[in-house]
Amino acid sequence: MGLEMGEMAAAIGVSVPVLRFLLCFLATIPVSFAWRVVPGRIPRHVYSAATGAVLSYLSFGASSNLHFIVPMSIGYLFMIAFRRHCGLLTFLAAFGYLIGCHVYYMSGDAWKEGGIDATGALMVLTLKVISCAINYNDGLLKEEGLREAQKKYRLIQCPSLIEYVGYCLCCGSHFAGPVYEMKDYLDWTEEKGLWSRSGGPSPSPYGATLRAIVQAGICMGIYLYLVALYPLSRFNEPIYLEWGFWHRLWYQYMSGFTARWKYYFIWSISESSIIISGLGFSGWSGSPPKAQWDRAKNVDILGVELATSSVQLPAVWNIQVSTWLRYYVYERLITKGKKPGFLQLLATQTVSAVWHGLYPGYMIFFVQSALMIAGSRVIYRWQQGIPEKLGLFKNLLSLMNFFYTILVLNYSCIGFQVLSLNETLGSYKSVYYVGTIIPVVLILLSYIIKPARPSKPKARKEQ
Repeated sequence: MGLEMGEMAAAIGVSVPVLRFLLCFLATIPVSFAWRVVPGRIPRHVYSAATGAVLSYLSFGASSNLHFIVPMSIGYLFMIAFRRHCGLLTFLAAFGYLIGCHVYYMSGDAWKEGGIDATGALMVLTLKVISCAINYNDGLLKEEGLREAQKKYRLIQCPSLIEYVGYCLCCGSHFAGPVYEMKDYLDWTEEKGLWSRSGGPSPSPYGATLRAIVQAGICMGIYLYLVALYPLSRFNEPIYLEWGFWHRLWYQYMSGFTARWKYYFIWSISESSIIISGLGFSGWSGSPPKAQWDRAKNVDILGVELATSSVQLPAVWNIQVSTWLRYYVYERLITKGKKPGFLQLLATQTVSAVWHGLYPGYMIFFVQSALMIAGSRVIYRWQQGIPEKLGLFKNLLSLMNFFYTILVLNYSCIGFQVLSLNETLGSYKSVYYVGTIIPVVLILLSYIIKPARPSKPKARKEQ
């Protein structure tokens, strides 16, 4: 069996541990499909917990489940014993444990060298554990003054232990997300709310699942083709420095473009698993009504590649994690009655960086992301301040924002890939820090060139 695994891994150009992970990851699709025929609430929770634990064991070994038990136990203990502060306590403890695992395993180096460990699954689990504790904490608060997300997801009662474990380990999202809420998991398992059978026939998941699987295959094919043409190792080769500025900038763009297809593949498989289980259902729209599966969606490929503004990227890339960061970090840092600013954005991006790992490349990438978004907002405000009669200038600024996003995104994401401080700064230096200088200049110019407020329509003035 080991020899066969080795031959298969060599045939597709990956290590045996990565192949083992991919097989278990693909297995989440039929395993999630089988959930549909499990009868009863308690058996479904048991099935979710057991399948997640078994696939983790087969993929990463027994130690993976031991790691998962730690944040799960901490979060549940805090919910039972310290409800009034369980959200903050769980946030600090779960993130602290995740950081310790990041430091111990240094998984980023392992991933670059073709290895893999359970840290990625632990990252998803950490977000689930924290959101559950915060929502249970929110259950103590009065509904007046709460944001819509708090009202929607707060938990009045503590989930039972089997509900909690099933939610944490449910295999469809356990390996690579998407993150979802405890309240949605309970409604799905108990066939309540959107999943109630009394409201009519259940939506068929098969067409959407097939689309996600086909998309995954296409994404993997594109990635395997491009990665041979644009290897990450090229940044350390003498030929890279021999190229001119525009050639190096083009290679940075293609390197980022290539890397994204790997994530598109992973999230497409996760999407198909969540859809086929039924959990991905998010309601009906249109006429005639068409089932929507947005709860399973973690990326909008065209939305990323054709984004007309950097501000759009959190809504189309790693969508569910971006939503989690907005609900549980960004919005909770906003002082009531005040508008959010750059500090809230920077703090949110810093939490995201720590969640990914303590590599300098991650830290620099997410600081760059905050600058990128702030710079894009400046261009947008200038665009909005131009009168309608000067539509050509508005369109030129829109086009400028599009190219700005392409440039700064692909420049910034090199740090996310190479991880080390020297390689990150070396790649940025090779193009004269253009992707850092431009956002900073735009932010500084925003204090000098302040756009006029858009004029109000005459109808509104008369009113």
